[in-house]
Amino acid sequence: MVGIGKRRRSTVRKRDASRVTPRRKTSSKRAAARKPARREGARYWSGRVTRDSNALDLDEGVFKLNDPRRIAASLKRSAQQSRRRKAEPFRSALSMLVFYINRAGKNLPASRRRTLERAKVELRRQFGRD
Repeated sequence: MVGIGKRRRSTVRKRDASRVTPRRKTSSKRAAARKPARREGARYWSGRVTRDSNALDLDEGVFKLNDPRRIAASLKRSAQQSRRRKAEPFRSALSMLVFYINRAGKNLPASRRRTLERAKVELRRQFGRD
């Protein structure tokens, strides 16, 4: 019986190195045949949301603009013109911007992140939500 505070160690057998057989390499044809074919652009569901959002019809390349004021104006215009959104225009526009920032994650360079964060501030200002 094991006393209080002591634990029994389980024994693990070490494999004898002479018994281990090397793994066979698969041919590239066989490896390629096992991979499912992927359609271009079907990589992430979040990318599809940005492209084909059911709430906003975004202008092409809106998140690639360098001017935070233009990004905010474009998002505001898209949100106000949309008839499919479920929330008020400000919430829809800010939600799409935050979604894009979060989707980019650590891959977003610091300069782009700063621009997009400034666009959030500018969006609040344009909607009078300072």
